[in-house]
Amino acid sequence: MSAATLDDLAPVEADEPGDVDGSEPEPILDLSQVRKTYSTGTIEVEALRGIDLVVPEGDYVAIMGPSGSGKSTLMHILGCLDIPTSGTYRLAGVDVGVMDEEELADVRNRRIGFVFQQFNLLATLTAQRNVELPLVYARVPRAERRRRATEALERVGLGDRLDHRPTELSGGQQQRVSVARALVTDPDLILADEPTGNLDTASTLDVLSLFAELHEQGRTVVLITHEREVAKQAARTVLIRDGHLYHSHEEEVAGTEALATLESGAEPDPASRVPLWEHGADEPEEDRP
Repeated sequence: MSAATLDDLAPVEADEPGDVDGSEPEPILDLSQVRKTYSTGTIEVEALRGIDLVVPEGDYVAIMGPSGSGKSTLMHILGCLDIPTSGTYRLAGVDVGVMDEEELADVRNRRIGFVFQQFNLLATLTAQRNVELPLVYARVPRAERRRRATEALERVGLGDRLDHRPTELSGGQQQRVSVARALVTDPDLILADEPTGNLDTASTLDVLSLFAELHEQGRTVVLITHEREVAKQAARTVLIRDGHLYHSHEEEVAGTEALATLESGAEPDPASRVPLWEHGADEPEEDRP
């Protein structure tokens, strides 16, 4: 029997937008003209340049881009770890740009479930205790914490690993503990930042299958990655480059041409341009420049 590969995973099919009765649900994420500028002395760097993105409830979106594209900055804003310089970001209908630090911390703990590349598990705690941590910060009673942590671990297939510490688990199992920790507060959004970056192929397949299951259960998942094979497992992919977000190959080609023209004052050389789709999204060869 041959070894499993990412190609063995069937991409998730995108759901039709709107409810059965035709009404539009409230988006979980709604970004309008979001910009982020960092200043160092007299130097200003615009990391995000007018991002527009709507993620309906139950969507599974991959945000893909190379290093330096702005995807880490976008992840920080989506996760309420930072706020935009301008523009509007609404999470489940609430404008997070007007929140103070205490309110942002509460949103991060209750409304967003984070899954990181490095797992961020405490080595001295069992899987169950690691999953309980967000509930400790939320001051949930101990018995309720234990019950919900157990349920979350059972949901990700680790009901028989409650008392195992991270060093007693494989990389894929540790990431499943991280996913259980993200789920335990019943958040509006699962935000996964390069969740397969430290995993081998088998563990990557395992974690991506879990995200597909969560999507099928109606969870909203945003996956940030630079890997083409990972991104194409989502229901849809958006691309980020030079602080701009593109929703299609055609958008990206037009956008990169316009940006190059604006910055250089001359038409870009098509032979020197490598579209971001070449780095990530699955686009038919005949449609590529």
